[in-house]
Amino acid sequence: MLRVLRDYEISQRRACGLIGVDPKTVRRERPPDHSAIRDAMKDVAGKRRRFGYRRIGIMLERQGMIMNHKKLYRLYREEGLSVRRRRDRKRARGSRTPMPVPLAPGARWSMDSMSDIFGASRKFRILAINDDCCRENQCLVADTSISGARVARELDTLVRL
Repeated sequence: MLRVLRDYEISQRRACGLIGVDPKTVRRERPPDHSAIRDAMKDVAGKRRRFGYRRIGIMLERQGMIMNHKKLYRLYREEGLSVRRRRDRKRARGSRTPMPVPLAPGARWSMDSMSDIFGASRKFRILAINDDCCRENQCLVADTSISGARVARELDTLVRL
């Protein structure tokens, strides 16, 4: 840009208008690369893999490299040091053993609950208890709400029977 201005003796404002560039971007000097800060960030992130940019910033301040949090975040993102979020580990570890098949009626029961709505927008729930061996329904309880105490009471009644 400056070469064009010297060769053709044209004003900076007019040259920027011809090529469609804002004059402020031409006058602005680019910031330094901050290679020392980038190297220090990589070192800290290599040692402490779970540290985010704020914690790395604290570690760099201890080394005497003080900077704006926005600049720190920009360098952190450019270096690709973002920490990936951990997911919940809901999977069972190790090999799973298959559930044994029930051989006699009453050996194992399954519970399920269902809900539906009456025509007048009133909910009701159904608790179903089934025998896994013969696939027979042991109990059906229908009510507008079924509490945990009620479920325990129904199971106690079934065991007694």
